Amino acid sequence: MVNRKRITNTFCDLVRVDSIAGDERKMADLIRQKLSEMGYDSEEDNAGEIINGNAGNVIVKIPGTTSTSPLLFMAHMDTVEPGRGKVPVIDGDIIRSDGTTVLGGDDLAGVACILEVIAVLKEKEVPHGDLYAVFTIAEEGGLFGARALDVSEIPAKFAYILDDEGPIGTASIKAPSYNRLNFTIKGKAAHAGLCPENGKNAISIAAKAIVELPFMGRIDSESTCNIGIIRGGRARNIVPDEVVVEGEVRSICDDKLKQLTDQLTASFRETVEREGGSVEIEVENTYGGFSIPPNHPILQLLEKATNNLNIPMNLHSTGGGSDTNIINGKGIPAVNISVGMTNVHSTEEQIAISDMEKACALVLEMIRIHAKEDER
Repeated sequence: MVNRKRITNTFCDLVRVDSIAGDERKMADLIRQKLSEMGYDSEEDNAGEIINGNAGNVIVKIPGTTSTSPLLFMAHMDTVEPGRGKVPVIDGDIIRSDGTTVLGGDDLAGVACILEVIAVLKEKEVPHGDLYAVFTIAEEGGLFGARALDVSEIPAKFAYILDDEGPIGTASIKAPSYNRLNFTIKGKAAHAGLCPENGKNAISIAAKAIVELPFMGRIDSESTCNIGIIRGGRARNIVPDEVVVEGEVRSICDDKLKQLTDQLTASFRETVEREGGSVEIEVENTYGGFSIPPNHPILQLLEKATNNLNIPMNLHSTGGGSDTNIINGKGIPAVNISVGMTNVHSTEEQIAISDMEKACALVLEMIRIHAKEDER
């Protein structure tokens, strides 16, 4: 039922449009245009205003032909840098970038698949309940579009986010909670050549605090930690009196996240104060994690569809965050399913057209089964 030529053209049309997080105006317009051409009126929320972007989340309801409970399908429309002037190159079954930018399959492949599913549902008159599709902004910037999304008007039973890697049939069922850490270390300024002994070098103090942290990188199978940004100093000839260090802690287990965060911040403070400086510490829980039991109905539906299509189902945990974290946090059970993207966030990114076809077929099969088995 999936139209290979159409989904290829749709994906390439999307790729050619710049859509860096916070600057998705042209992409939102293109998605709304394609929905309009299929006969559907879409809405755009105020998420862009909330994050000072130029477009909001695009939301469309596909009215059902049965009384089946609604389902929600999502993908994000923003891409990462280098993502301006993207050129899709088709090589047989593979679409890649020209090597100077990312391709944007993360997550324009998800967008293209949802648009193709909507088209097939209409032209093949596939029975289905009410369906909602949401195309979010600024996922790459911090899941901001999903965080601003009002789900009170989306009475979905389940949500499937089309934004995962791996073979089709792969689904992320566990993902970590995320704490963002900011350390502002204060030392004392002095002339670096005339009287350095009168200063307290905040960069040196921060370096010692980082070296003495009790853990870094992979902590265990559920948890990670990273220090990613250091900013400070005013001039080469001034002993720096302030430096800012930014990091993160992630864990699938919330209790462990708190324990690890407390350990890390206590270690940082102890070292800074021992070295004669002071530190202000900010901890922000940016998003919560999720853990979907393997026997949950949302996965039972996915399993039935994969079995019908002879596609192996692969359930896994991920260390990354996605809109799936936010939607679970808003009360709608959600999993992240693969659309076949590979080498994402790199100029070697590519995707197989056949994988997008299979992803569409899987979503259509889930919709078909759900409509048959879940009459309200």
